[in-house]
Amino acid sequence: MNSPTVYEQIGGETSVRRLVDRFYDLMSELPETSTILALHPEDLTESRNKLFKFLSGFFGGPSLYIQEYGHPMLRARHLPFPIGESERDQWLLCMNRAIDEQIDDPLLASELKMTFFRTADHMRNRPG
Repeated sequence: MNSPTVYEQIGGETSVRRLVDRFYDLMSELPETSTILALHPEDLTESRNKLFKFLSGFFGGPSLYIQEYGHPMLRARHLPFPIGESERDQWLLCMNRAIDEQIDDPLLASELKMTFFRTADHMRNRPG
């Protein structure tokens, strides 16, 4: 028997959407994340939808992002934006808080945080 995917473990589409929405709500609310908020369009609707579609496939659910946009090429898609340690840490602050609020399983939450740290750290394209 196959192990459930992360997508299944966290509750599928509704839970992925809730995680993404809380992530962007936090980015909009927290004063300490103003730098990364400024890198986004004023209307976060498309950003929310893209992250939802990406995470759906990333977590082992439907490959919505790939179906619509092709391979994510995360690093290449983020190169136009200045991302250093501060921007990485601001992004992680929002995601880690969203995970803490939305994911009940402590082991799964810890694994997601480690995965997101590695991914966010890989997006850095400038020192500091």
